[in-house]
Amino acid sequence: MSTTDPPAPAGIRVPDTRLTREATELIRESVSELVYHHSRRVYFFAGLQARNRDLSYDPELLYIGAIFHDLGLNERFHSSGRRFEVDSADEARRFLQGHGVPEDSVRRVWTAIALHTTPGIPAFMEPEVALVTAGVEYDVLGIGYQDVSEADRAAVVALHPRPDFKRRILEAFTDGIRSKPETSFGNVKADVLEHFVPGFERGDFVRTILDSPWAE
Repeated sequence: MSTTDPPAPAGIRVPDTRLTREATELIRESVSELVYHHSRRVYFFAGLQARNRDLSYDPELLYIGAIFHDLGLNERFHSSGRRFEVDSADEARRFLQGHGVPEDSVRRVWTAIALHTTPGIPAFMEPEVALVTAGVEYDVLGIGYQDVSEADRAAVVALHPRPDFKRRILEAFTDGIRSKPETSFGNVKADVLEHFVPGFERGDFVRTILDSPWAE
């Protein structure tokens, strides 16, 4: 992190390496302000959750996973026919391979990004995989909201504001997948319960965002 950046929350810092600097520059030029600030918040909240969970992780790999995780929502991927998570993961893989990063590290970052919208699995994998999802779930869904102190939460948001975030991120999701609706097919077990278990109510991703503890 540049010495001109504001202090990081609770000592969580972005490693000041060529890899992270070039990743930041690439993503800053490629995505909207909304997605850029969200992706940076994901890194900080992931680091804070790592502290809560006593997880050791590679900060450089975690940062790449966080900063690239929503790149696939960009307009240039709208006709890819693939899930935006896979487009994001593939772009991160190309970036890392272009910098000579070992394949096991590339695999961890790819997996962290590809699975970040698949709850219930990343938590049992490598810390970087688990933490990208934890950071996303915190910032988007408010999961574990009280696990981070109000002061740390405010510090992250001061660095990377989230004005009208709930509405704007839902709009970004919609724009990113409306041209490839077949990629929205998700956890099939909810379909089974909805058909065969009376009274079952499937979780609603949009409602979870709108009703999260975040003010906006």
